Parts: sequence; structure tokens; C-alpha cells
Amino acid sequence: MPGENPTNAKTGKLFVVPTPIGNLEDITFRAVRILKEVDFILAEDTRISGKLLKYYSIETRMYAHHKFNEHTATEKVTQRLLNGETAALISDAGTPAISDPGYLVVKKCIDAGIGVECLPGATAFVPALVTAGLPNDRFCFEGFLPVKKGRQTRLESLANEARTMIFYESPHRLVKTLKQLGEKLGHNREAAVCREISKIHEETRRGGLEELEKHYNSHPPKGEIVLIVSGTK
Repeated sequence: MPGENPTNAKTGKLFVVPTPIGNLEDITFRAVRILKEVDFILAEDTRISGKLLKYYSIETRMYAHHKFNEHTATEKVTQRLLNGETAALISDAGTPAISDPGYLVVKKCIDAGIGVECLPGATAFVPALVTAGLPNDRFCFEGFLPVKKGRQTRLESLANEARTMIFYESPHRLVKTLKQLGEKLGHNREAAVCREISKIHEETRRGGLEELEKHYNSHPPKGEIVLIVSGTK
């Protein structure tokens, strides 16, 4: 029923809760309520998430759940949920399991018959895709490109991609990625670099891949980056 408290269920449940990617106000009322009501919170970095919890006066106990411990931690988590507890999974920013830890515990819970519910909320690529001004009726999410092994193969596989492409990238690899994409897709291929979404220094710069490469080569970027690249025509 609308408004019913889901954490009153007799069986355990995992809530996947998106958290702000910049502005702390970008969180839903429901997300805050769930974080207060669950028995415990799984956080990618408890130090980072601690700031958010303090801001909203959330006192729920947190446990670290990141890529270095998720295999061992998942077993303990699922056992607690099977015993009737409820948990919320959060990452440092955005929606867990989208280029962040989360897939393993979600899959384990599903396999064990534990309820999993993902709340709608913040994720970086949606506002970037919209503000890029490129076709967004069809798109593909590529996340982070491989750093070394498999990188060229992945780039080559995208040469004939007709959909708008979405990438996550780090500041120190952006220029290299723009250059390599230009070599594979064409230097004039339309693109947009979206930085620091929802933060004070938010910026969206649009242009051809070569144009963007030259700009960021002389103006080294900082912060979280989403790269949007138009598909082939």
C-alpha cells in the first residue's frame, strides 16, 4: 500500500539507494527514510558516506563494502538478510553497481531469494546525456574503457556504433581517450565533456573530438567526467 513502511517486512531485504553525485540536496525523501530505517548500511567508503549521513542526521550503522572486500563481505551480508535484517547499499556517489561495487551482492541476494529493491535517484550519465544536446532516443553506456588490455579492441568495436555513446573517464586519461576516439571514429565526431555535474564548478563543453582534445590538452581537466560521443550517421 502507498506509504507502507517496507522495512517492516518479516523477511530481510536489500535496498539499493542512490546518493548525491555532488550537491547533497540531490537525494529523495524516501532514500533518507530508508537509510534511517534499515538495520545497517553497506557503504563503498564509510568516510565519504559518513558526511552524507551526518548531514541528514542518519545514525544507522555502516559497514565497508567495496571492490576489495565485496567477495568476502557478500556472504556475511546475505546471511544477515536471510536472518531477517534489512540493509541499504550505497556507493560514494550515484547509483550502486553502475561502474561501482554492488552487482555481486545484488546477484547473491537474488539467488538466495532475498528481496532486492532499487530506488530511483542520482546517476551521472543521465544529466550528462541530456545536457550534451546529442541524440538521446537511443544510446549505449560503455562506462570506463579498459585502461590497457582490451582497450584498442573496445575502441574498434565502437567504430560503427550508431547510438550515442556514454563513457566515464578520469581527468588524467581524458585527453588520451579523446585522441584515440578521434582516430577510430573521426576527429570531427560530435561530443560533449561534462564535468563536476551538480557541483559548484559544473561544466559542459561541446565540440568535435579533436577540438575537445586540443582544449583539454592546454586546459587540464579536474573532477568527475562523463564523455558523450555521437554515433555514426
